[in-house]
Amino acid sequence: MAKPFNDADRAAVYRAIHERRDMRHFVREPVDPAVLQRLLEAAHHAPSVGFMQPWRIARVTDPALREALHESVETERLATADALGERRDAFMKLKVEGMRECGELLVMALMDGRERHIFGRRTLPEMDLASVACAIQNMWLAARAEGLGLGWVSLFDVDTVRQLLRMPAGARPVAILCLGHVEQFYVEPMLETERWASRLPLADCVFENCWPDSGDKPR
Repeated sequence: MAKPFNDADRAAVYRAIHERRDMRHFVREPVDPAVLQRLLEAAHHAPSVGFMQPWRIARVTDPALREALHESVETERLATADALGERRDAFMKLKVEGMRECGELLVMALMDGRERHIFGRRTLPEMDLASVACAIQNMWLAARAEGLGLGWVSLFDVDTVRQLLRMPAGARPVAILCLGHVEQFYVEPMLETERWASRLPLADCVFENCWPDSGDKPR
């Protein structure tokens, strides 16, 4: 039987999980290239269905491109605010990205030619997206262990970002990732601090054998 990590290593894994935060406030300092390489390696060692490794990572080093991506996000931020109705003003008070301040800006994307991969995707084609999410989570946890913050930005028009990065047909951006140094990590998720939402009780998300009937507590 395989042995578990020792107590200290096991605690470090759980600490990274519980202290990981979606960061929006960054310090304008560069990220050490060696650390960035370790984080990219962590992402690249994520699990993927059929070992298809569908992630593609664009490092944005051109200031003009960074600004164009920021403009795309700002356009969608305003559109999202308008779509929220009575919660518009509360949403507009939130800081939803740190694209201009972060040390590194990365775009995580799905590869082109994914239709060739049917292992594990014949009935669940979205498993390529799940695999990319695993890569992002790997990088997120590794960044926390390195003392760096990472924020996932999803407010953007997909076609606009595709065009800005000159992606081939079939490729699709999934996330704009802000990575960099932070003054401190949030004590709790920022949206919880801002009372936008709160974490569900675990018991509401776990049940046994069958979906609980409406109104019943999970068993």
